[in-house]
Amino acid sequence: MNAKRAGLKARTRRRLPGLSVAGGFVRHPFDEVNGVRTSGLVAGRNLKSGHLHDRHATAYYGVAPSVFRSLIQRWRRSRPAAPLEGTTFVDVGAGMGRAMLLAAEMPFGAVIGVELNPTLVRIARRNLALWRKAGRARAPMRLVCGDAAEFGFADGPCVGFLFNPFGAAVMRRVLKSMAVQVGSRPGQLDILYVNNEQEGVLEAMAGFVRLFHGRIRRSRADAVADRRILANQPEGEYASDDYEDCSIWRWMGRD
Repeated sequence: MNAKRAGLKARTRRRLPGLSVAGGFVRHPFDEVNGVRTSGLVAGRNLKSGHLHDRHATAYYGVAPSVFRSLIQRWRRSRPAAPLEGTTFVDVGAGMGRAMLLAAEMPFGAVIGVELNPTLVRIARRNLALWRKAGRARAPMRLVCGDAAEFGFADGPCVGFLFNPFGAAVMRRVLKSMAVQVGSRPGQLDILYVNNEQEGVLEAMAGFVRLFHGRIRRSRADAVADRRILANQPEGEYASDDYEDCSIWRWMGRD
């Protein structure tokens, strides 16, 4: 076997279920327009990294760009602690980095992602490099491969973004870690939570105050694209609506 064929075989072995045409892969228009790779649906059971938290992973799926942008607009109307230039954006469960790319088009002080699965991290880092090369990044970007519950938040105002990356057990650990790190910094950590299945965990966590809870609608183009992508799943286990249930939270400290 020559080196080229061996390399192709190795790449095929590393491909996660759901990222091949045979596994139902369909490209989102975001990727087609921008020349990146953030499409695909990978069930949580297939996101294996060897970490204890693997069993709490939900799934990989890129956030609809229209939902992301609308939620950012709503958050900016909530009077965050600092302007974008003074705020660090942190994508918790960054996957292939779609939210990071969208955030980097805005003048955040920095855009950081943390992702547990090394295969998704490799893909995301290529996407970030393409974004920089295309001149699309208005903010510095970096991606950490590791456990979100052990991630160290930057000093100063931060906004954490979560697209339902994990179940309740890990959510509790992540929120407790956040609370310890920003305990003496009321108002300097906000959370944007899309597909907020673990909303109850946040409700039970003292110190976080909810600023918004409601539905953010997809654009028509995103709704059509997501329906087409999810309709192509071989096992049909995930459904698509024309909106995402979302919430915005702010750390105000414990009394």
